[in-house]
Amino acid sequence: MPGDEKMVGTLMADLFPLSRSITGDGTRATLRRIGAEIPLDVYEVPSGAPVLDWTVPDEWNLHRAVLRDPAGEMVVDTADNNLHVVNYSEPVRGEFDLAELSLRLYSLPDRPTLIPYRTSYYHRTWGFCLSDERRAVLGRGRYQVDIDVSLGPGALTYGELLVPGRVPDEVLVSTHVCHPNMANDNLTGIAAAVTLACWALRDMRRLTYRFLFVPATIGALAWLAAHKEALPPIAHGLVLTGLGDTGPLVYKRSRRGDAPVDQAMTYLVRGRGTTVDWYPYGYDERQYCSPGFDLPVGRLTRAVHGTYPEYHTSGDNLSFVRPEQVVAAADVVLELFDILETGLVPRNLSPYGEPQLGRRDLYRRMGGTANLKSAEMAYLWVLSLADGGHDLMEIAGRAGLPLPTIVMAAQALRAVGLLDG
Repeated sequence: MPGDEKMVGTLMADLFPLSRSITGDGTRATLRRIGAEIPLDVYEVPSGAPVLDWTVPDEWNLHRAVLRDPAGEMVVDTADNNLHVVNYSEPVRGEFDLAELSLRLYSLPDRPTLIPYRTSYYHRTWGFCLSDERRAVLGRGRYQVDIDVSLGPGALTYGELLVPGRVPDEVLVSTHVCHPNMANDNLTGIAAAVTLACWALRDMRRLTYRFLFVPATIGALAWLAAHKEALPPIAHGLVLTGLGDTGPLVYKRSRRGDAPVDQAMTYLVRGRGTTVDWYPYGYDERQYCSPGFDLPVGRLTRAVHGTYPEYHTSGDNLSFVRPEQVVAAADVVLELFDILETGLVPRNLSPYGEPQLGRRDLYRRMGGTANLKSAEMAYLWVLSLADGGHDLMEIAGRAGLPLPTIVMAAQALRAVGLLDG
């Protein structure tokens, strides 16, 4: 919807310049901006706290990092782009000759105009990132380094929104909030999740919805560690990222491979993109799906991480993404929610003979259906095959009707007590 596209574009533009990392004030500012759109609960986990097999690192805040050449001219400045400093660099001030400094410079010879994104969360070091074009013209001499950061005890921060439904079964939507100055790999997932959260907040739903905005890896681990002894009843889940480029959708199955979310998303992505099997690398789905938790969490992207030249570079900017692509991806997830709300494998609660539909005023419930005959047939197909052994995708295929028509029919039948749940 146009209104959603405007919100998505504005949100991403506001978040783009913030100096994010896995900890720090930039991440807090990001969560505050998200909180202006949805009611977000914010949690902090102190530095040094064990989270499963990991430990929350010291908090890092970038103030400014600059590199000047022997003549005092600016080479790089994080005031121009936060990617110019290795994320989590130690504070450094001093002079270094080019030979020594070169060991701490990062560029991309195969993409000479782009600034790479480099991190050092768990190993103390420092460095600068710059385009290979700029690096190629650096001359000999002493360079002035000033990396003004704070790195010490603090906290990791993440945000959470729980939208209760009529039943405790939960749908988990998770996205990471830690990448600075990158739009597709970070901000599109945030914007899609906020769009979906706004939908979930509009009306009471059957299912409960939980939205997580966490720093990558360590944030998901911190949330899992906090709930290890009493994990919420998560029945379905999605990790969202990389949804704003012009590529087709790619759904990655959960580790289970055949969870309801896998079945539904495989159907929904057909004709819009591809589905890939589980593999133990990627984003936070690998934390949620780890064997001890084994949550049914898949991942939805467009261009897959590491497969496009803009990935983890300055090329992943606001001009690289399209708000309408983010909204289109969110619309597919809303279709998923409709299926999950209805019940993937429904059961007819009046299976002895055909129930009388006219006295239940069902035909008026199928609003917007061009062909009333198809609406009537949708009711009959759902009732006929809702024996606990056929899912909605199978019913749509057998009926030769669009899945949304079958979903609307099942929702209407549930509302009058003819389907379980």
